[in-house]
Amino acid sequence: MARNILKVHPDDNLLVALHDLQAGQKVEWEGEVLEMTSDTPAKHKFLTHDVKTGDPLVMYGVLVGKAKTSIQQGEVATIQNVEHATQQYTVEEKKVSWTAPGVSKFTGKTFEGYHRPDGKVGTANYWLVIPLVFCENRNIEMIRKAMVEELGYTSGQDYRLNVRQLVNEYQSGSDVGSLVAGDILVPAEEQVHHRVFPNVDGIKFLTHDGGCGGTRQDSNTLCALLAGYLDNPNVAGATVLSLGCQNAQVHILEEAIKKINPYFEKPLFVLGQQESNSEPEFIAEAVKKTFLGLVEANKIQRKPAPLSKLVVGLECGGSDGFSGISANPAVGHFSDLLVALGGSVILSEFPELNGVEQELTDRCVDKTIAEKFATLMRTYHDRAIESGSGFDANPSPGNIKDGLITDAMKSAGAAKKGGTSPIVDVLDYTEQIKKPGLNLLCTPGNDVESTTGLAGSGALLTLFTTGLGTPTGNPISPVIKVSSNNKLAERMNDIIDINAGTIITGEDTIPTKGEEILDYVIEVASGRVAPHSVRLAQDDFIPWKRGISL
Repeated sequence: MARNILKVHPDDNLLVALHDLQAGQKVEWEGEVLEMTSDTPAKHKFLTHDVKTGDPLVMYGVLVGKAKTSIQQGEVATIQNVEHATQQYTVEEKKVSWTAPGVSKFTGKTFEGYHRPDGKVGTANYWLVIPLVFCENRNIEMIRKAMVEELGYTSGQDYRLNVRQLVNEYQSGSDVGSLVAGDILVPAEEQVHHRVFPNVDGIKFLTHDGGCGGTRQDSNTLCALLAGYLDNPNVAGATVLSLGCQNAQVHILEEAIKKINPYFEKPLFVLGQQESNSEPEFIAEAVKKTFLGLVEANKIQRKPAPLSKLVVGLECGGSDGFSGISANPAVGHFSDLLVALGGSVILSEFPELNGVEQELTDRCVDKTIAEKFATLMRTYHDRAIESGSGFDANPSPGNIKDGLITDAMKSAGAAKKGGTSPIVDVLDYTEQIKKPGLNLLCTPGNDVESTTGLAGSGALLTLFTTGLGTPTGNPISPVIKVSSNNKLAERMNDIIDINAGTIITGEDTIPTKGEEILDYVIEVASGRVAPHSVRLAQDDFIPWKRGISL
């Protein structure tokens, strides 16, 4: 018999509806028969017993809210009767222990990666073309138009739109109705692409709205982020366009690169437009330099590498009430497996760790790391309050509609992506991963800003869980989408790579799904499988300006 409710933790006084439940319907829970006092949609939570105004509401074993009004047993929890609340936390010296999962199935396995001179191994081989300031965005686009199709990189998506067909039919006198009714989709199998450089996975053109006009801190942070992208093992080299007079000066970028990697040896071409004779000559020079760089990048080939070389970012977006009990814990088991194999994972989105600070500080390997985490969290929290907002404003309308009604509830589920292993390091935005194991990275909860930060700190791949669906991707860190529910996986199968909804319906367990995720990651890391975000060329890039972004 299929389950229709779930209690996540023994201490919880909230239960999860796995299916739509109707008022008056009777459900069995821990040997008792409980009558629903309100309609409760799937993914939402309801009370195990009556509570009074101000009483704590607990899920995942932690405080996730307080009752705004009296709530009856069997009544659904909503934003009308529940408010955000979290427990206080302290930083203490603790001895951290951990029992790693068995990894015999994966011991000795390798992936096919690109080995860099500094000993790191990439899962892809990209060339970057980037601007130091927004004034160069148009020139970046001109270079993209000149090079991408000629070099055979238009296969970044599995379809294109034949606008020429519309033009021809219009000019031949076809009526408007036939134009609209016609099929202009050209599927992948009808497109022919011959890459000039088969060992280069793509040329990635980044644009942004920073580099000048804002604070010096923002420009310095942008340079640090770009330096992280250049040093990422998935990048073979880059062409950098500078105007010349902007805040984000070339020497700041060069200093940021040297700070990250004093032995940086990748090809790097920096061109200044204000030193050129004309825009066409400037763009032509950039194209020629980029072509020379691609010739060098093409000399690198994939070779076997141990799984300990993998660095995987952990992200969620468009979360729902099932995310914290299916997709996130499955990714968490993957994280534990990879850490046990000597690899690294990076858990981001600090606003979505609000409410589980005590658990995370207790898992830090030493007090210094725990204090750094607490300081970053409190500073971020205080800045949000000063701006007139707060972490409690993090849940989106979509989150709330699908059962995540407080930030603490959302956070308790989101933190499950990090598994159970000790936290070996805490990184501020743009700081680089240096230690194998579970790392925390300070980023906003904003999906694109966060995935942008993950790649900038060294993530080779990013696991992205979602319950509602999102097209978010990244230019250099392929994003793998994991669905929390079957309906999403069926409805948006063009963006979902792995379905963890089978955990809800009982076909899979968290450990079996975690192993499936690791198998898939190895295939993607080896270049044998392209996740949908890569296939669809979802190359989102938004630097965080360190203002309040939740």
